[in-house]
Amino acid sequence: MDDNIYNPEFVKRLFNRMSRSYERMNYITSFGFSIRWRKQFLSSFHSTKEKAEIIDLLAGMGETWKSVKHKLPNSNLTVLDFSEEMLKYAKRKSKEKFNDEILILQQDILQNQLTANHYDFVICAFGLKTFNREQLEIFAQEIKRILKVGGQFSFIEISKPSHKILKTLYGFYLGKIIPILGKLLLGDPKEYKMLWKYTDQFENAKNANDIFAKAGLKTEFVSYFYGCATGFYGQKTE
Repeated sequence: MDDNIYNPEFVKRLFNRMSRSYERMNYITSFGFSIRWRKQFLSSFHSTKEKAEIIDLLAGMGETWKSVKHKLPNSNLTVLDFSEEMLKYAKRKSKEKFNDEILILQQDILQNQLTANHYDFVICAFGLKTFNREQLEIFAQEIKRILKVGGQFSFIEISKPSHKILKTLYGFYLGKIIPILGKLLLGDPKEYKMLWKYTDQFENAKNANDIFAKAGLKTEFVSYFYGCATGFYGQKTE
């Protein structure tokens, strides 16, 4: 695998090009489960009306915000992404649906200016696959740095199912069918072929979970719908 596909500039350009259709394609690639999964991966957080600082990393167009605000209605929500084209849609959504109350930051999480020990909750939906192992190790250290002691995190990612037949069908769907839909939407299928390439290399969130545990964070691995999505959640305990 060419390490260039994990270069932040490569990833940024990829998502800039996909920004116009990404929200629809994310729904299609997950068979519509992405909406449900965005709710489920927050289930480890207790609902509260207390003020809390939460940050959505690799936030894209803000697809998770509705679930966050339902779970934590009085939270101060900050979102971070490095794709300026994705954030154009995020800013529009903040203005039209969230009273322009969401703080939107364009930064690379691997080289960020976020305040240490500041956040009560950190979330990331469907962004882990674009990191290689070294980047995941940096990412884990950054999560540990920005979380308060006692702060919680939760991550979810499209994954290769463990069931052999389902893995074959899902691989065919993501690797062959989704690029065709990408061609219809964008006129060029190669961007959406990359999504399967990343997923194929990522496999599931077990390695990322182990990296976070080695960084000194308390973690728990979780699987959704026979492994079509996986993730982990946990806490900074010290």
